[in-house]
Amino acid sequence: MLERLTAIMARLRDPDHGCEWDRAQTFTTIAPYTIEEAYEVADAIDRGTFANIRDELGDLLLQVVFHSRIAEEAGLFAISDVIDAISDKMERRHPHIFDDAQSSPGWETIKAGERIDTHAGALAGVTIGLPALSRAEKLQRRAARVGFDWPDANGPRAKIDEELAEIEAAPSGEIEEEVGDLLFSVVNWARHLGVDPETALRRANAKFERRFAGMEAIAGTEFPSLSLEQKEELWSQVKTSAG
Repeated sequence: MLERLTAIMARLRDPDHGCEWDRAQTFTTIAPYTIEEAYEVADAIDRGTFANIRDELGDLLLQVVFHSRIAEEAGLFAISDVIDAISDKMERRHPHIFDDAQSSPGWETIKAGERIDTHAGALAGVTIGLPALSRAEKLQRRAARVGFDWPDANGPRAKIDEELAEIEAAPSGEIEEEVGDLLFSVVNWARHLGVDPETALRRANAKFERRFAGMEAIAGTEFPSLSLEQKEELWSQVKTSAG
C-alpha cells in the first residue's frame, strides 16, 4: 500500500509529466501543510469522528511521503530510510521489549542519552516550531529534569498572582512581555496539575465556538444588534442548556 502512495508522489513530482504545483514544492513550502495536517488529526480525534481520523491520518502520511520524495530527488534519503530510522529508534528505546534487558531506564532517559552534547544545555533541541504553549511545557519539563522546578503546584499558582500584579503595574511598552510571563506561569501550573495546556486550550476554543454558535442560533440575524447585556443573557442560557 505504501508503495502505491510513493509511486503516486513520484509521478506527481515527475519533471516532465508531473503536476506543476507538486514539482514546485520544497521542504520549506510543504512544512506549513505538515503542521496543519497534524493539527487536523488532533481535531478529528477530539471530535471522535473515526472516518475523519482515517482521512486525516492519510493526509499526514502524504506529508511524510512528500518530504521523503523531495529528499530522495536530492540524494539525501528515501522513504525506506525514514522507516528504518524510526524502526531502529523504537527498538533502541524499548530494550526491555526487543532485547534481553530485564528492565529499561525509561523512554525519557534514553531520549536524553541520545541527544547528549557536551556543548548543549538542558534546553537544547526543543523545537522552535512547536505551538507556544506546547514549547513552554517542554522547556519546563527539560528544566525540571535538572532540578529547576517547583516542588508542587503551589509555587506556580502563587507565581500567577505575582505575574498578574506585574501586568497591572507595567507601563504600556512592557505589557506584552508581562502577559507572556503570565501565560508561561499558567502553563507551569497546568503541568503540575497534570494537564496538557495545548489540549486544554484547544478544547476551550471548541467549547467557546459551540456556545457562541448556540447564541447565534437563538438570536438569528438580530444577534449583532443585541446589547452586551442581552448577549450575556444568551451566553448564560446556552451555557446552562448545552454545557
